[in-house]
Amino acid sequence: MNVCDETQNIEPKRKEKQVKEQKKFGVISLGCDKNRVDSEKCIAVLQNAGYMLTNDVREAQIVVINTCAFLQSAREESVETVIETAGYKSEKLEKIVVTGCLPQKYAAEVFPALTEGDVFLGINDYDLLPSALETAYRTGERVNLVGKGADTFRFARTLTTAPYLAYLKIADGCYNHCTYCLIPKIRGKYRSYPMEKLLEEAKELGEVKELVLVAQDTTRYGEDLYGENRFPQLIRRLSLLDNIGSIRLLYCYPDAFSDELIEEIRTNDKVIKYADIPLQHSENRILKLMNRRGTREDYLALIAKLKERIPGIALRSTFISGFPSETEEEFEAMQAFLKEAELFNCGFFAYSREPDTAAAKMRGQVHYKTKERRVRALYETQRQISEKILSGFKGKTLRVLCEGIDYDKQLFAGRAYFSAPEIDGRIYFNAPEAEEGKEYDVVVSDVSAPDLFGATKDYSA
Repeated sequence: MNVCDETQNIEPKRKEKQVKEQKKFGVISLGCDKNRVDSEKCIAVLQNAGYMLTNDVREAQIVVINTCAFLQSAREESVETVIETAGYKSEKLEKIVVTGCLPQKYAAEVFPALTEGDVFLGINDYDLLPSALETAYRTGERVNLVGKGADTFRFARTLTTAPYLAYLKIADGCYNHCTYCLIPKIRGKYRSYPMEKLLEEAKELGEVKELVLVAQDTTRYGEDLYGENRFPQLIRRLSLLDNIGSIRLLYCYPDAFSDELIEEIRTNDKVIKYADIPLQHSENRILKLMNRRGTREDYLALIAKLKERIPGIALRSTFISGFPSETEEEFEAMQAFLKEAELFNCGFFAYSREPDTAAAKMRGQVHYKTKERRVRALYETQRQISEKILSGFKGKTLRVLCEGIDYDKQLFAGRAYFSAPEIDGRIYFNAPEAEEGKEYDVVVSDVSAPDLFGATKDYSA
């Protein structure tokens, strides 16, 4: 090939990129923080291909909708979002990309039915975004490439969180096979990401005050890849990075919460003394039906051990009420469990009967009004527990990360160590001035669980 030929081949590519740069895209990320990480990688893929990101979908020619399919309500929200977004096609919008869990699990159903979508991709198909869009534009046809991509690790991301916060997804999939859960059928078996790749990704995030580790089950990190659990080792190596300020742990399954992990949390100054431990129920019969590992006695023992070894540790959990055949006595026993466990905070969910799960076929499905009543009662029980725990901070000084201003309350808002972003309560405070992303010493004056109220020492009303 001569120089002239090379020039002829290069020039069209340059023109193609210029066309791309004229296209703006927006991203709508639904569901969990793990989905958010995937969305951030989608953004990077498109930016690297020459497309321009806009935060206003009304200004976009392309909108990528990263869907959730974990529950029926999430699937409905995903479909409604696609339909609503299609309304912008009368303005600037040209193409809608539907990706994530919904097409991954239900492509055969949603591709022919959800005609508002122009491009459909699954959870491992993000690298195909540019070529899929080019095909859609060139042919004018709808494109379905679900399952056509390669399950490869990609660390290039464009953060959508506040500059001081980032999530790091350390694994995908799950092999717990809880009887109520679709995740293994959507995201496949548990797959740990290589440690060196994760360290590289964490370095590329820049200065991060708080790094939140997520996966469907963080505590099993490394078992599939290395033949042994390496979660404590991963935490230790991440904490050595100069750009990482602190590390928060989410989705730590109780049966894999090792003594080594407890010791790492206890001794590592960068690890926030906080753990999210999804228990899902307290009663042994229901736990067995759920295919959960562990018993009521195991859970209480773990909680007691964590509190003993790490004084002041903030523990949160999630519970499902109204699981098939759950009796009123078992529901009341779960309330008693909460009182004994005394967790900082909990989330409660009414059991959702998901098709293609073992629990959906079980006898004794609980009436939705009963489920809703039980969830409300559990929230009230936990509110009282949280109120009691948080009242212990009245008159004390807490280190608070400011997250901006709550204009409704006319107060600054932030989080202390016992609050994960977008999950737990907040601390609202007065101060002469405060800057988002900086930490302040706040004297607590009042409690309204799950929130606290106070002021900096230099504030005078």
